[in-house]
Amino acid sequence: MGSQEFLNICKAKVAEYHNQKKDKTDSGEDLTADDVFVVWYCKSLQNHKALLSTPVSDGMYYELTYNGNKNELYFDAYKKWENICYPM
Repeated sequence: MGSQEFLNICKAKVAEYHNQKKDKTDSGEDLTADDVFVVWYCKSLQNHKALLSTPVSDGMYYELTYNGNKNELYFDAYKKWENICYPM
């Protein structure tokens, strides 16, 4: 699988997940793959990993990993609870 194909699949999966799980009281349209953006991406040998997010201010971000040995895609959804700054 090529990098762009992987990222296109990831964006589609994130949009699909968001649209299925979003709070019913949220207003606004469903997301499309074009609304999802890549925060970070890496490919190593036959494996891919990407962190993605959306413009929705729900604190969610998504990690998708493709295991090329098993031809499996793993999807993790995370919620950001806090952002604390510690001066060093």
